[in-house]
Order: sequence, then structure tokens, then C-alpha cells
Amino acid sequence: MSDVGKTEAELIKNRVEKVEKLRKLKINPYPAKSGKEYSNSRIKEIYTELIASSQTITAVGRVMAVRGHGKLKFLDIVDQSGKLQIILKVDETKRDQKVVELIDTGDFVEVSGKVILSNSGEVSLLAKNIKILSKAIRPLPSLWHGIKDEETRYRKRYLDLLLNPELRDLFIKKAKFWQVIRDFLIERGFLEVETPVLETTTGGADANPFMTHHDALDIDVFLRISMGELWQKRLLVAGFDKTFEIGRQFRNEGISREHLQDYSQMEFYWGYANYDEAMRMVEELYKSIAKEVFGTTKFEINGFSVDISKKWQKLDYVTMIKRYLKIDVLKASDMELRNKIVKLRLEHRKSDTRGRMIDALWKSIRGTIAGPAFLVNHPVEVSPLAKRMEKNPKLTERYQIIVAGSELGNGYSELNDPIDQRERFLEQAEMREQGDSEAQMNDEDFVEALEYGMPPATGFGLSERLFAFLAGKSVRECQLFPLVKPAKPLNENTNLTKNTNSHKSG
Repeated sequence: MSDVGKTEAELIKNRVEKVEKLRKLKINPYPAKSGKEYSNSRIKEIYTELIASSQTITAVGRVMAVRGHGKLKFLDIVDQSGKLQIILKVDETKRDQKVVELIDTGDFVEVSGKVILSNSGEVSLLAKNIKILSKAIRPLPSLWHGIKDEETRYRKRYLDLLLNPELRDLFIKKAKFWQVIRDFLIERGFLEVETPVLETTTGGADANPFMTHHDALDIDVFLRISMGELWQKRLLVAGFDKTFEIGRQFRNEGISREHLQDYSQMEFYWGYANYDEAMRMVEELYKSIAKEVFGTTKFEINGFSVDISKKWQKLDYVTMIKRYLKIDVLKASDMELRNKIVKLRLEHRKSDTRGRMIDALWKSIRGTIAGPAFLVNHPVEVSPLAKRMEKNPKLTERYQIIVAGSELGNGYSELNDPIDQRERFLEQAEMREQGDSEAQMNDEDFVEALEYGMPPATGFGLSERLFAFLAGKSVRECQLFPLVKPAKPLNENTNLTKNTNSHKSG
């Protein structure tokens, strides 16, 4: 009987009945093992050899299409490698004909038979035996229409990925993105490390942390807001010269096309080197990512044409603000900074510190810069962990990578003066007391580590925002399972936990 016109509840009921029919035939609709021998793509690669040998092989996959009726049917089964056509002839599958009649789109099946070319020349498997590996209870959305609602796509990401090959390819590319970075650093002598995700004091960034409770120790702890910056610097104290970490970090902030609260980041720390040396290596890294992951160095991002391969320019932080906004942030008073922010109608709070105001002014012009460029010579007020410049202590040896109007990387020569670091931490702690939840916490344990001596060093970090920009997607779209609000309870008529098995008592 055709499924056309049936409600989802009716389709589910029909499929549950098919599960019961399989069980009555003494067939397990969810066996633990399959006899897979080749991937679908491999079968197509060596089909001439398989046809010549006339051997029986076994393929597996999810049924994505069923065509034909009566004595001849065609199935399209799909595994991660691709699609394979299955030909079902009653004369060939007599023993399993009852199973064939119970197959729906969405089911996982195992098919044994011989490889042939169909009348249209398509590599196909002429089935001799067919077995259900997993019976799908819910019908799949239309393969042609997919899922249109964005929130539903994120909530049912497994279906979005199943129905959208381009989305699957995006995440294969994203895995390569991180692997290219990992290989690049390892080839240059960096050691991959793992540092704590739970911290008693957050550090390494200006961000509002998530907090939770550690029952065993009976203490409140924070989820890290950086990729172990202060821990990797402790490793420099401990004698490691080059380290990096790739992992998840968490910031309890707003959602936008460029921002998430739970995302992947890479940070490296390089002893006996400074930010000039790091900038040269980072530029090389970004060019490698563009070529090896995306196969190009030219991108269209947010209305900008960006060529990663060209020589990266250096932009002076103070000069850029002076040029665009007609204010010298090094010489202006706090009142002058605040008046400029008010005049420009920028988002701000009365409690904003000098550093916050300077940062707000810079961000108001950042969106006009195509890049790729290094933003350099940051005021010390916006760089609490960066080393001061010897020639001008009001500035720091810091750089940010600007591409298509956004920051896509941040690095600096690391502050290793424990006295200077303690003073900056205390300034940040005072900012927190005044209500700035993103100000850094005073980490006395880290300062004590610096007092034992840390070599001159440079550090750098980039997040998955770089991948999203180069891919031309939002960062949320580039996460496999982005966080969404809990779904409403299932309708009673489609709730699979409801007792629908007639042989079970209530």
C-alpha cells in the first residue's frame, strides 16, 4: 500500500508493525554485526575486477530510494563513501522476499550478490541475499526538500547531514583544517599538550566564564576561556620550549554569526622567540591552510575580496584610530574617550575602563578593513598579558590578524616580568569588582610561577572562526551540533516510548 497521503503518525505505526512482522519471522531487526566487505566507492573503483571474477560480495548502507515494483525493484543504498544501486529480482531473492517487502527508505541493509552493469551502464549489485541491519521507525524528510527551518536543522543535525552531502563535505574539510594546523606545528618541533578545562581561576582572555560546582572537592570551578594560556606558560617555566593545544573552550557571551559560547581553539607558545618571528610563521600557516584545505588563496568574505597569498600589510593600532576617528587614544583623557564613544553612539557602560573604551573605538572601524593584515602596536590597556615595548612602554608587542573586517587570530610577545604581571592582574581584578565580568582574574599561582623565571616567549591563538570565514559560513553552521534550546515534548501520537507492542501487557 502506498505511503502517499499518510500522516507521520500513520507511517510510524506502519513501520512499528513491520518490526513486529520481522520478529515473528524470527528475524532480528537490529542485529549486532554486519558482513561488510567493501565500501560503496571501493566497489565502483574495482567493479571490472569484481565482474570478471564473478565473486559474491557484501555491501551495506542506508536505503535512500526505492524504485520499481512487483518482480523488479531498485534500491539506492548510501554509506559514507557514496551511493550504490541494488537490483532486486524476485527470482534471485526468493529466500528473502518477505524481508524485501518489509524494507523502507531509511533502513540500514546488508546486501550480498554479484556486481554487474545495469542496462543503463550503472555499476550495481544484483542481490542474492538481503538482511535488515537496522529498521528505521521514523520516515526521513523528503530527500529533495530536506529541512528548511534553521532551528530544526540544528536540532536534528543528523538528518541535515544525512540529506545534505555538501554539509558532510564541510565537516570533512573542517577536520582537515585542524589536521593541517597540527601537522604544521609538529613539523616545526611543537609538542601537542593537554591542559585543564576546569579551573579555579580563569585566565588568558577577557571573557565571562561559565561556572559549575566540583562535588568531590566541594569547590566552584570555571570552564576555561582560553586554550590553556597560563598553563602553557607554566610549561615554559618547566622547560618546554614549544607547545600547542587544540581543544574546546567556553565563553558565556552572546551568539552572532562570528561568536559562540562553546568552540574549538588552537594556541601555541614558543620559547626564546618574539612576536616578529611568530608573525612570519603565522602568515606561512594561514597560507598553508588556504592552499591545503580550500585549494585556493582567494576568497569572497562578507563582501570583501581577500587574497591570503599576497604580502600582509601591518596596520598601526593608534594611527588607524587617529585616521578614522580623529582621536589619539594614547593622549586623550578618559573623558575625551567617553565623549567620542557617546558621539559615535557606540555600545558602552558607565563603568567601562580606559581599556574597554579604547577597544570599543577600535572595533567601530575594524569592519572596514579587508586584509589580510597584522594590526600591531596595541596600547597596554587592551593587552594585559602582552610584553611592553622597550622603546614605548605605553604600547605592547602584540598583533591581531584582520581579515574581512574581523579578528581571525591574536598573538604577542608574552609578559614574563612577574612584578608587571601582578600589577596588571590587580588592575583587572579591580575592574571585576566594579562590575566588568569579562576582566581577567588575579592568578597569584601563575605570578608565583613567573617568579621562578620564564624565558622570553611568544604565543598565538586562532579559533574555528577562521575556518568559518574561509568557508563562507557562520560559525554556528560550522559546528556539527550547535547548542539549541530543549525541544518541546513529542506529540503523544508520535511518541515512540509509548507502548505500541501488542504482545506486551500494559
